[in-house]
Amino acid sequence: MVGIFKRFSAAFWTANFAELLERAAYYGVFIVITLYLSRILAFSDIEAASIAGVFSGLLYFLPTFAGAYADKIGFKKSLLIAFTFLTLGYLGLGLLPTFIENSGLAEYGKETTFSGLQESNFKYAILPVMSLIIIGGSFIKSVITGTVSLETSTENRATGFSIFYTIVNIGAFSGKTVVKPLRDAMGNVGLIDISFFSAVMTALALVAVFFFFKPSTQQREGKSFSEIWAAFIKVLTNVRLIVLIVIITGFWMVQHQLYATMPKYVLRMAGESASPSWYANVNPLVVFLTVGFITSLMKRRSALFSMTVGMFIMPVSAFCMAAGNMFHGDMNIIGLHPIAFMMIVGIAFQGLAESFISPRFLEYFSFQAPKGEEGLYLGFSHLHSFLSSIFGFIMSGVLLDKYCPDPLKFGGRTAEWHEASANAHYIWYYFGAIALLSAISLVIYGKVAKSKE
Repeated sequence: MVGIFKRFSAAFWTANFAELLERAAYYGVFIVITLYLSRILAFSDIEAASIAGVFSGLLYFLPTFAGAYADKIGFKKSLLIAFTFLTLGYLGLGLLPTFIENSGLAEYGKETTFSGLQESNFKYAILPVMSLIIIGGSFIKSVITGTVSLETSTENRATGFSIFYTIVNIGAFSGKTVVKPLRDAMGNVGLIDISFFSAVMTALALVAVFFFFKPSTQQREGKSFSEIWAAFIKVLTNVRLIVLIVIITGFWMVQHQLYATMPKYVLRMAGESASPSWYANVNPLVVFLTVGFITSLMKRRSALFSMTVGMFIMPVSAFCMAAGNMFHGDMNIIGLHPIAFMMIVGIAFQGLAESFISPRFLEYFSFQAPKGEEGLYLGFSHLHSFLSSIFGFIMSGVLLDKYCPDPLKFGGRTAEWHEASANAHYIWYYFGAIALLSAISLVIYGKVAKSKE
């Protein structure tokens, strides 16, 4: 164990420690972001989903541009800026409800109630607060991975990125795990307090970077904004790449429902005792347990074949999620409400699909780029996540509003709410159809692409 620490620089370990804290902060908030926007700030399902979708989408789109700026000012300065913005942003998420409460627009208790906040525009103050998190997060995504690359050599780079990937998953797992005890102890107010937890995490990362982060490369030449924008335009005009991105967007639209639809759906249909943040951890757990074996199993198969297998698993995932509402509500499956149990099964299938797709997508994407321009093109390899965040979240809000509406809208009229949510599982049929269409489209894409080789 001591040997592995000596194989990497102090800057490498500081960057990974900061990444651990940042991922815990981000996922702790993101798993409940739509709940926070609806239950604390009284946004409708559609409004909350739209805000969360744009928030997530920009975090995938902006890092390439933020990385160009980070190359010019240096990684340490970039990380200090990033963690300052993140800390202020998470503090803002926690403090904004207090300002609203003091204004008399809302009263917060364990079971949050609203008095006039639905009609108030004050809640839109959340947008500049979330912008701070977007800016800070954009630097993190580019600078940490850049640091891991620069602080490793050809001999230990694979090990370095393996450590980094493990750190990311540990951070994501721990952040989502914290949510459940907070909600159990404090009800909806726990949705506010998770923001303070995240602010503490990023503040600790800020201190660690300030005192211990001394990168071996202070500045890099990097690419200019104009060069990156030119590469972006090239990607947009590459028909083969754009078609692939659109097809894979279908997969990620379903995958993003882990954050967009699942928390609200489970709490509304299975009850407040459900633990959506813990259920979400099934995904990284399955990926961690299966990705090595599946990658080895598929090594003699093409990247496109492996991706296609994963795409056809996603409709199975969506069907499992829908199946929970088909059981009698009084049933109990190993101590879980049937909706909660089948949600876990569906999430496990999602993780399995991701193990087939994610490791091979970048490989296949790079092959579609013109020779010599793979690096520039890979900078925009997450365009599918940008698109799927926006469209997937907005679609989630519309479907929740139609099939699984907020019980608060019914003012305690339980019978009316049960009637309105009787077909809540239809939500997953829509996403299952998208997943199936994407899988079939990928098969057609592969045949067409092969015929043109």
